[in-house]
Amino acid sequence: MVKGASVGGRPPHIGVIGGGFMGRVHSRAARAAGAVLDTVATSGPTGSARAAAELGFADSASVDELIDRSLDIVHVCTPNDVHAEQSLRALDAGSAIICEKPLATDSPSARAVLARAEEQGLAGTVPFVYRFHPMVREARARFRAGGAGRLLTVDAGYLQDWLLGADDENWRVESARGGPSRAFADIGSHLVDLIEFIVDDRISSLVATTRTVHPRRGGASVATEDTVAVTAEFAGGAIGTLLVSQLAPGRKNSLTVEIAGTEASLRFDQEQPERLWWGRRDESRLLVRDPETMHADAARLCAVPAGHAQGYQDAFNSFVADSYSYFAGGDPEGLPTLRDGVRAVLVTEAVLKSVSTRAWVDVEAV
Repeated sequence: MVKGASVGGRPPHIGVIGGGFMGRVHSRAARAAGAVLDTVATSGPTGSARAAAELGFADSASVDELIDRSLDIVHVCTPNDVHAEQSLRALDAGSAIICEKPLATDSPSARAVLARAEEQGLAGTVPFVYRFHPMVREARARFRAGGAGRLLTVDAGYLQDWLLGADDENWRVESARGGPSRAFADIGSHLVDLIEFIVDDRISSLVATTRTVHPRRGGASVATEDTVAVTAEFAGGAIGTLLVSQLAPGRKNSLTVEIAGTEASLRFDQEQPERLWWGRRDESRLLVRDPETMHADAARLCAVPAGHAQGYQDAFNSFVADSYSYFAGGDPEGLPTLRDGVRAVLVTEAVLKSVSTRAWVDVEAV
């Protein structure tokens, strides 16, 4: 059994640091997985007490107090600049961790979290939750079974519009809190993880360009990017293009991946997660989520029967349930661990290096 997990058959006692949107999502998923919602901490006592009441936690505390309680699992849902610090402290206190991405704002810090977990005999995961849509698992199973043939090309994008205007503000815009990358670290990392997860291959080198469309927001200068375009080469020889933008009018969370192999193509659209397009030269099919016809790993993530829509929270619930199983010594399929969190930071750094040098860059290995 992994240290920091539940013992003696009792449900894990968990703490959540952060009471914003992600803190609420994590809390709902923890409750669905049967955890005891022990303690929540936000930036101050008033906010912590309010979060405890709203989210159903037994107690509220400061961040220091929560970490010192050595809970079974700590969910880190705070701004990016404190992810590594809080993760390290939770690991030192004997807690397993679920840390929002990015695991850290630089690769040495991300590697330090991974190393500390290994030293302590603990474990951690990072919520690349789009892996947990059943139709993503179906795409992965079909690709891994050879149904699409050899990978040729990838055409993918992640488009949002929530920072479209110069008056739109958020802590992620601030380099001091969000880190040196915004659009790519925030949503481009999800896109890369999803692609690599489906095709079972890695982006080995890339060339990228970015634009900061609004150099000032709310009267302050902005250094982080609004849009990113990437051309990528994969270790297996395939090529691909990725477009990432937080300034795409009308696009709320448009994450799309189209993958072409020598035998078939597939396309997944996160805003239509119950469907998977599967195309061959002689026919194209629109597959719908049905556990009776899907591969086993996809079917196990079907929380409701066919025809009853599943979505983002369902995927998050599955991720947290698999994380808890992992912490208790299980080996669930396709779980994003701390190693995947380090990988995401390394890809982001390769993008930033390419932008600064205006050249192709190799992605460093974990």
